[in-house]
Amino acid sequence: MNQAKVYRIALLNVPTILGIIIGLSTAAIASEPTRSDYTQQPSSIAQTPLNLEIPVPDAALETEETLNPSATPETPVPSLELDARENQENQGMEQITNVSQLRDVSPGDWAYEALRSLVERYGCIAGYPDGTFRGNRAMTRYEFAAGLNACLQQIERLIGNVPDNIEGLPTLRRLIEEFEAELATLGARVDNLEGRVAFLEDNQFSTTTKLSGEVIFGLADAFGDEVGDDVNTVFHDRVRLNFLTSFTGKDMLQTRLQAGNAALLLARNGVTFDDGSQFTQEGRFTYDGDNGNDVIIDILRYRFPLGDKATVQIVANNGLHHYYVDTVNPFLEGLAGGSNAISRFAERNPIYRIGPFGAGAAIALKPSDNLRVDLGYISNTASNPGEDNGLFNGNYSGIAQIVYGSRFKIGLTYVHAYDDGGDDARRFLLGGTGTAFANLNPAQLANATNLSADTLSTPVVSNSYGIEASLKFSPSFLVNGWVGKTDARLIGLGDADIWNFALGLVFPDLGKEGNLAAIVAGAEPTLRGLDVPGGTNNFNRDFAYHIEGFYKYQVSDNLSITPGIIWLTSPNQNSDNSDAVIGTVRTTFTF
Repeated sequence: MNQAKVYRIALLNVPTILGIIIGLSTAAIASEPTRSDYTQQPSSIAQTPLNLEIPVPDAALETEETLNPSATPETPVPSLELDARENQENQGMEQITNVSQLRDVSPGDWAYEALRSLVERYGCIAGYPDGTFRGNRAMTRYEFAAGLNACLQQIERLIGNVPDNIEGLPTLRRLIEEFEAELATLGARVDNLEGRVAFLEDNQFSTTTKLSGEVIFGLADAFGDEVGDDVNTVFHDRVRLNFLTSFTGKDMLQTRLQAGNAALLLARNGVTFDDGSQFTQEGRFTYDGDNGNDVIIDILRYRFPLGDKATVQIVANNGLHHYYVDTVNPFLEGLAGGSNAISRFAERNPIYRIGPFGAGAAIALKPSDNLRVDLGYISNTASNPGEDNGLFNGNYSGIAQIVYGSRFKIGLTYVHAYDDGGDDARRFLLGGTGTAFANLNPAQLANATNLSADTLSTPVVSNSYGIEASLKFSPSFLVNGWVGKTDARLIGLGDADIWNFALGLVFPDLGKEGNLAAIVAGAEPTLRGLDVPGGTNNFNRDFAYHIEGFYKYQVSDNLSITPGIIWLTSPNQNSDNSDAVIGTVRTTFTF
C-alpha cells in the first residue's frame, strides 16, 4: 500500500474511529442510574426488590435495594457488576493483529467492520487475555481517553512519512504539532490514572463486595390530652450497614448489620387512653425498634436469576414479604428506610407484614413487561427443630400476588398465615401497624370480651386479601392507594374481621430534584368484628384514622432532612379517646 493511499485511508477512518469511541462512551454514560431510578419501583425482575432497603431496591437490597435508599419497594438498587475474574483480567490487556482473534466477535455483529478496521489497519484496539472483546461492557471515561489517544497516535505514525505535496497534509501536520502538548499531557495523565487504579485494586476491600450504609437521627414527640404527659421528646438513631456481594454480576448476597435505640412512643407501658386501652401500634415510625444500639445481623438473603423471566430469593433471616414483592406504592415504599414515608402504615398495605421476620424463599415471574407474579413463603420458627416448629410445622406465612400495568398499576394480593405464639414465636401481628385489637392482643381483647387473656391466647389462622393501585399522572404527581381485609380465626374460639385502607398523594422532586412530599390518609388496621363464645362487651369499632404529611428536603446526594406529622383521630379505634399527634424531624445520611 503506497503512502498516499495510507494517508487517504487514515483520513477517511478518523470519523469512524471517533464515532465508535464516542458511541461507546455515550453508552457507558447512559448506563449510569439517575436519582429517579432509585425512587421508583423497578419494572423488571432484574431490578426488583433487591430490595436493599437503602435508598437501593428490595424487596431492593429492605434496596431493599434496592440498593436504593429510596427503594420503593423494597425502594430499588442497580445490579452489581462485581466479577472478580474480570477485575483480574483488566490488569493485562493484549494487543491483537486480527479481529478473528476476538472469539466473542462475529461478522454478524453490527460494529464488526469498524472493529476490523481499527484492529487490522491501525492496531489500536486491545483485547482481554482470554481472547474476548466484551463489546457490551460499559466503558469508563479513562478507557475512552486511553483508546482515543492510542488511535490518534497510530494515525500520526501512519501519516508521518506521507509526502508534503498531498493536498491538506501541511494543515494536518500543523494541527498535530499545535496539539502535541495536549496529547502528551493526556498520555501522562492516563499513565498516572493507570498507576492509581492499580494501587486501588491492590488495596481494595473486596473484588466482589460493596458496602452501603444508612444512618438515621430522629427527633420526635407525641402530643394530646391523654398522651402529652406520657410521652416526652426523644432523640434516637438507627444504623444499617449492607454488604452486597455478587459472584456473577447478576446475583446478590445481602448481609445487613443493624443497630438502633428508637423506642416506641405509644405502644408501651405507661401510655393509656381514656377507655383504659393500651399498646396501640398506630403511628409507628418506619425505622423504630430499640435494641440498645447493639449490633445484630438483620437481613441475610441471596437472590439470583432463573432464566430470563424469573428471579429466586432465599431468605435466611428476618424475612418479610415486601422484601421480594412489588407493593405498588412507589415513592412511599422505603423498605423501613429513612428516605420515604415516615410511618410504617404509609409504606404499604399492612397485610404484607403478616408473619414477620422469618426464613424462606420466593420467586418472581415476569412473563411480560407489564405483568408480574410473586410467590413467597416464610416461617419465623424455621430455625427451631422442636415439636410443632421448624420450617413447615410451625408458624408460617405465604403470599401470592399478581401486578399488572406500568404508568397505571394494580395489584391483587393474597396472604395466608398461621401463628401459634408458642416457643417464643411471635403471635399474629400486623408488623407494627394498627390497633391493639386488630393485632388480636389477648390482654386488650379480654377487656372487650368475657374471656380471659389466657383463653384468648389461642393460635390464629388468617386469610388476607388486598387490592393496591398506583396512577402516575406525571413525573411530579402520583396517586397511590389500597384496601386490605383480614379474616382471622382464633382456633377453638371464633372469628375476627380486620380492615384497613389508605390513599396517598405523592409529589416527587417538589422544589428540587430528590425532594419528596406526600399526604397519606386512611384507616390503620381496625378490628371491625369479633365472634367468640360469651359475646363481646360492645367494644368500639371506630376506624383508626391516620393522617400523615411529610416533606423530605434533599440537602445533598448523601443527606436529607424530613419534617413530618402524624394525626391519629381515633386511637385504639375509639373516637372518644383524645386525638394523638406525633411530630418528627428525621435526618438521614446515606453512603
